[in-house]
Amino acid sequence: MSGTPGRLLSLLSLLQSRRDWPGSLLAQRLEVSPRTVRRDVDRLRDLGYPVQATMGPDGGYRLAAGASLPPLLLDDEQAVAVALALQLSADDAAHRALATLRQVMPSRLRHRVDAVQVAAVPGRPVAQVDQEVLVAVTGAVRARQELRFDLGGAVRRTQPHAVLAREGHWYLLAWDLDRDDWRTFRLDRVTPRTPLGARFTPREVPGEDPGAFVAALFRGSRDPAEGWPCRGRVVLAAPAESVAPYLGDGTVEPLDGDRCRVSAGSWSWVGLAASLLRLDADLSHAEPAELVRAFADLGARCSAVSPPSSRAGRRPARPRSSPAAGSRSPG
Repeated sequence: MSGTPGRLLSLLSLLQSRRDWPGSLLAQRLEVSPRTVRRDVDRLRDLGYPVQATMGPDGGYRLAAGASLPPLLLDDEQAVAVALALQLSADDAAHRALATLRQVMPSRLRHRVDAVQVAAVPGRPVAQVDQEVLVAVTGAVRARQELRFDLGGAVRRTQPHAVLAREGHWYLLAWDLDRDDWRTFRLDRVTPRTPLGARFTPREVPGEDPGAFVAALFRGSRDPAEGWPCRGRVVLAAPAESVAPYLGDGTVEPLDGDRCRVSAGSWSWVGLAASLLRLDADLSHAEPAELVRAFADLGARCSAVSPPSSRAGRRPARPRSSPAAGSRSPG
């Protein structure tokens, strides 16, 4: 975080690390002027932090004893949203922030946040889902209780193991009791039933990583260590940040402001080439040779496509009548 908000957090962190701070030293540590420090102290006071001025040659500041983060006014939906956003981040700072927020939340909100345990699989930003469904399903995962839900007009009985965010959707990874196998279910398509069922002992997820296992299932495999059979890379004439949200399982490496290198996989070389073309950017430096040939193959297929005839779909015109119309052909 940069700018004034980031500087305020840095100032607050410094004030909490020792009892007294000379104003000049704070300015030096924050790399700002003493005047900026004074303005930032006033901002912290406006936010409810009791920052006291201290006497001395340069003056200084002290965070009053017993000061803590002011109460957070979050409703239930906001609390769940905060938990989701921080849990889905791979940043350790976000996880520490979630732990800090828990300490100042009322017990009711803290228990609700603790009930939402999710994991992220790299991909597009995740769409919203009914929070009551999310809380109910993650609660079953946490309680290790069987979960029944309506899906497509049928009732499914499952042992829920994990909730994951993948490719723009929320998924439940569960052992399907009726099919005696692992299954994934999109949460926006399920309606949980109450009450929860019997408690169960969690099964060992193949590879011991629910995210990796679900990613493998989407590749048609049950082995998380098994990757795509066809993998290649290409340079795209587009910034990395504009490509990453639509890449799926691939990876993107920034090269400069206007180019990036994308690595991805698919079941076939032509399928991989087609998936890279959908990113809608000029391509170059494709490898390996199989991928280059796949692009050529796709190009040949596309060039063979012709527009429909202008008469397509119209009924054939009837021949005009003639003196011989209706007569039988000779022979």
